[in-house]
Amino acid sequence: MRFVSQGRWGLARGSRASVKTGCSVLVCAALTGSTLAQTSDVRVSITPRIPTHLGARALPSSVIRSDVNRVFIPTTVTDSYGRPMQGLRKQDFKVWEDGVEQDLSEFFTEDGPISVGVVLDVSGSVKNKLGQAQRAVREFLRLSARGDEFFLVTFKDQPELVHGFTTNPEEIEADFAVARPSGWTALYDAIFLGINHMKRASLNRRVLLILSDGGDNNSRFSESEIRSLIREANVRIFSISMESRTPALDKLANESGGHAYRVNDLDNLPEAAAALSAEAHAEYVLGFTPPERQRDGKYHSLKVEVLQYAGEQPLHVSWRRGYYGPVE
Repeated sequence: MRFVSQGRWGLARGSRASVKTGCSVLVCAALTGSTLAQTSDVRVSITPRIPTHLGARALPSSVIRSDVNRVFIPTTVTDSYGRPMQGLRKQDFKVWEDGVEQDLSEFFTEDGPISVGVVLDVSGSVKNKLGQAQRAVREFLRLSARGDEFFLVTFKDQPELVHGFTTNPEEIEADFAVARPSGWTALYDAIFLGINHMKRASLNRRVLLILSDGGDNNSRFSESEIRSLIREANVRIFSISMESRTPALDKLANESGGHAYRVNDLDNLPEAAAALSAEAHAEYVLGFTPPERQRDGKYHSLKVEVLQYAGEQPLHVSWRRGYYGPVE
């Protein structure tokens, strides 16, 4: 037996699309007292993190609860075709915090509804790709679970909140169907707007689905600022890069506990979106009690591995890479 922490994902049955491995585990680490602005205006700046008092645990997949001093790590495991692995047991996982292995005290699965922010690139460079990107989003929405809720952000020179939260995917489809590509690519501003609007979600499991064909060239926010924001937020980033690789999205998805997909053949976009939908909805939750330490609000790194049995195909394991400990 051996342990693996990452795997390769490929489109089923001989697809040529390659995928950048993210590594997901949504550590329930979003601090409810974030000082980010409550408006959807992307001109608002990110302010430093401040001490936050957390209440008692409500749902395991929401926030790390300091009063019970437990950490819950939503974890996704998929095979080489992007299909969620079912039937894994607690003994199939290992978890490290700050390089020290932890004993798992709790283990269960979750496959309930999620809040999804669709963040769609409509800059000038996607002019010949937008139709396929829209097909991919339709496929993702078609496979949504009962109770899912959605909102839509598009971006070019600036991001725009096109449609707020709705449980009707047809409303989202109608809005992105009229998009007309033009302008530059304000990717980081769009991610900021999406995470900021996600504060209005009614569900604890939260995902941004980002479709783009390239890097940022017109944002006020930097990649490092968005990375810091993601460390604070209870949001997983799932991205699909169309034809070209987008290293920034690879890094941000990896940090958030999501997954970065790259599709070389645009005809395979709907298939990638279907695999992404399945992965975003299914997760294992791993729980442990961290060691006693001073409550200084420091960031703690996490690592998750899953048992790889001899003769089986490689697995892709996704988890959020860390969380901030309580201050008081």
